[in-house]
Amino acid sequence: MSERTPRLGDLVDDYCTRCRLVMNHGVVGLVGAEIGRVRCHTCLHEHGFRHGRVPKPRKDKVKDLFDQVLARIPSIQEAPPAPPAPRRRTPHLGMPRKPRR
Repeated sequence: MSERTPRLGDLVDDYCTRCRLVMNHGVVGLVGAEIGRVRCHTCLHEHGFRHGRVPKPRKDKVKDLFDQVLARIPSIQEAPPAPPAPRRRTPHLGMPRKPRR
Protein backbone atom coordinates (compact mmCIF):
# COMPACT_ATOMS: atom_id res chain seq x y z
CA MET A 1 0.00 0.00 0.00
CA SER A 2 1.58 3.27 -1.07
CA GLU A 3 1.33 6.41 1.02
CA ARG A 4 -0.72 9.18 -0.53
CA THR A 5 0.42 12.78 -0.53
CA PRO A 6 -0.85 14.80 2.43
CA ARG A 7 -3.60 17.36 1.86
CA LEU A 8 -4.79 20.37 3.83
CA GLY A 9 -6.94 19.31 6.75
CA ASP A 10 -5.50 15.77 6.99
CA LEU A 11 -4.90 14.41 10.48
CA VAL A 12 -1.33 13.52 11.42
CA ASP A 13 0.37 12.65 14.69
CA ASP A 14 3.03 15.16 15.62
CA TYR A 15 4.80 16.48 18.71
CA CYS A 16 3.07 19.60 20.02
CA THR A 17 5.50 22.21 21.32
CA ARG A 18 2.90 23.64 23.72
CA CYS A 19 1.33 20.40 25.04
CA ARG A 20 4.75 18.67 24.98
CA LEU A 21 3.05 15.45 23.84
CA VAL A 22 2.51 13.61 20.59
CA MET A 23 -1.07 14.58 19.69
CA ASN A 24 -3.45 14.75 16.71
CA HIS A 25 -2.70 17.65 14.39
CA GLY A 26 -4.37 19.01 11.30
CA VAL A 27 -2.29 20.01 8.29
CA VAL A 28 -2.58 23.77 7.67
CA GLY A 29 0.38 24.37 5.38
CA LEU A 30 2.14 22.47 2.62
CA VAL A 31 5.51 23.10 0.99
CA GLY A 32 5.38 21.26 -2.29
CA ALA A 33 4.29 17.74 -1.34
CA GLU A 34 5.68 18.00 2.22
CA ILE A 35 3.82 19.10 5.34
CA GLY A 36 4.98 22.55 6.44
CA ARG A 37 2.73 23.64 9.32
CA VAL A 38 0.27 21.85 11.55
CA ARG A 39 -2.30 22.87 14.18
CA CYS A 40 -2.81 20.88 17.38
CA HIS A 41 -6.41 19.72 17.84
CA THR A 42 -6.02 19.82 21.63
CA CYS A 43 -4.61 23.30 22.30
CA LEU A 44 -5.04 24.84 18.80
CA HIS A 45 -1.36 25.86 18.72
CA GLU A 46 0.05 26.20 15.21
CA HIS A 47 3.69 25.26 14.64
CA GLY A 48 6.05 23.74 12.11
CA PHE A 49 5.78 20.02 11.38
CA ARG A 50 8.27 18.10 13.55
CA HIS A 51 7.73 14.64 12.02
CA GLY A 52 6.66 13.31 15.43
CA ARG A 53 10.17 13.70 16.88
CA VAL A 54 10.23 14.30 20.62
CA PRO A 55 13.06 16.65 21.71
CA LYS A 56 15.80 15.53 24.07
CA PRO A 57 14.81 15.83 27.73
CA ARG A 58 15.95 19.03 29.36
CA LYS A 59 18.82 18.79 31.81
CA ASP A 60 17.77 19.70 35.32
CA LYS A 61 19.92 22.78 35.90
CA VAL A 62 18.39 23.55 39.30
CA LYS A 63 19.54 20.23 40.74
CA ASP A 64 23.07 20.75 39.41
CA LEU A 65 23.26 24.26 40.89
CA PHE A 66 21.92 23.03 44.23
CA ASP A 67 24.58 20.29 44.32
CA GLN A 68 27.29 22.87 43.60
CA VAL A 69 26.12 25.07 46.48
CA LEU A 70 26.02 22.11 48.86
CA ALA A 71 29.55 21.09 47.84
CA ARG A 72 30.89 24.54 48.87
CA ILE A 73 29.34 24.48 52.35
CA PRO A 74 31.71 23.04 54.96
CA SER A 75 30.25 20.16 56.92
CA ILE A 76 29.31 20.90 60.53
CA GLN A 77 30.80 18.43 63.04
CA GLU A 78 29.20 19.66 66.24
CA ALA A 79 25.57 20.49 66.91
CA PRO A 80 24.53 24.14 66.70
CA PRO A 81 24.08 25.92 70.05
CA ALA A 82 20.65 25.78 71.65
CA PRO A 83 18.59 28.97 71.39
CA PRO A 84 18.39 31.05 74.58
CA ALA A 85 15.44 30.48 76.89
CA PRO A 86 12.57 32.96 76.35
CA ARG A 87 12.44 35.82 78.85
CA ARG A 88 9.43 36.20 81.07
CA ARG A 89 7.52 39.38 80.63
CA THR A 90 7.08 41.38 83.81
CA PRO A 91 4.64 44.25 84.13
CA HIS A 92 6.17 47.70 84.16
CA LEU A 93 6.35 48.78 87.75
CA GLY A 94 6.22 52.56 87.21
CA MET A 95 2.84 52.63 85.40
CA PRO A 96 -0.45 52.24 87.27
CA ARG A 97 -2.83 49.63 85.93
CA LYS A 98 -6.00 50.68 84.21
CA PRO A 99 -9.11 49.78 86.18
CA ARG A 100 -11.16 46.96 84.73
CA ARG A 101 -14.79 47.61 83.94
